[in-house]
Amino acid sequence: MQVPIFPESNHPLIQSLAHYSDQELLTLLQRHPDAGQYFTAIFSRYSSLVYTLIRHSARSPVQADYLFALTWRHIFFELNGLDLNNPAVAPDLTLQSWLINVTALCINAAELPPVESIHYSLQAAPPPLWCYVEQVLDQLAPVQRLMILMAQTFHWSETRIAAYLQAEGEYVSPAEVRTRLQEAYQQLEAALPEDIRTIYLEGRGIHTTTDLFDPPSIQPAWES
Repeated sequence: MQVPIFPESNHPLIQSLAHYSDQELLTLLQRHPDAGQYFTAIFSRYSSLVYTLIRHSARSPVQADYLFALTWRHIFFELNGLDLNNPAVAPDLTLQSWLINVTALCINAAELPPVESIHYSLQAAPPPLWCYVEQVLDQLAPVQRLMILMAQTFHWSETRIAAYLQAEGEYVSPAEVRTRLQEAYQQLEAALPEDIRTIYLEGRGIHTTTDLFDPPSIQPAWES
């Protein structure tokens, strides 16, 4: 079994956090919700462990990658409320043991789609980038979010998007769709945490990565 290599682990921003303990990284993550480097540092530290646990239980590498991303999405939302020092949660709880428990929960609860319906790519959308993109997508206007998903997830043309919106009472031309999509992409990228843009984008527009918008189309079983 080959564990994926995530280049962000070697990024200077992440390397500069290597001396922090798990508890310190968790505290920084909770105190600075507008920064993405602390979650990315935790991901980099434990991605191999989580992936190894998942790969042994998944039927195929494609499903393993997809479940890996969904698991880190679940971890992403749970970390903000995690208190490792709360004896009511569990005595002597560590971040590593908590991650193992959460991964086991996700493995046992997941109902994965068939391989042929999964279009997720770890290389195109590493879990930290996906988590923050999804977070920012939720902040866009509904029409902007809808146009992005139609363009990126369903690969609809501007003409087809315009026809759909017109049928829903939103009268826009294909040219207007193109303009509004570009504006939405720019807002999406600008709203990402600055350190996430530094680590992952490095000047390339977020709309060039179509796989970023595929995973949210299926809700994990443990969140239904």
